[in-house]
Amino acid sequence: MKTGLAILGGVAAVAVIAAGIYMVDIDQTQEARLPDVDVSVEGGQLPAFDAEVGTIQLSEEEVTVEVPEVEVTMEETTVTVPGISIEPPKNDG
Repeated sequence: MKTGLAILGGVAAVAVIAAGIYMVDIDQTQEARLPDVDVSVEGGQLPAFDAEVGTIQLSEEEVTVEVPEVEVTMEETTVTVPGISIEPPKNDG
């Protein structure tokens, strides 16, 4: 069961990466230019971009599938879990 979830997670990650690579097309349409600086500042220019992105449509449908009946019994056990401790930087002055 854990292997199946790992494979499913890997497939989902690949799908998201593929969507990020193949579904977005960004073309720079204008170069950046720094402002001219004298005694006074004249306006600069930010770059402009045109972005074309794909679309994703989700749908849902009801289907009938066979599922096993499982009886679960709960019991307590002690396990070790990860923890984290964060200390902010100390002031030098």
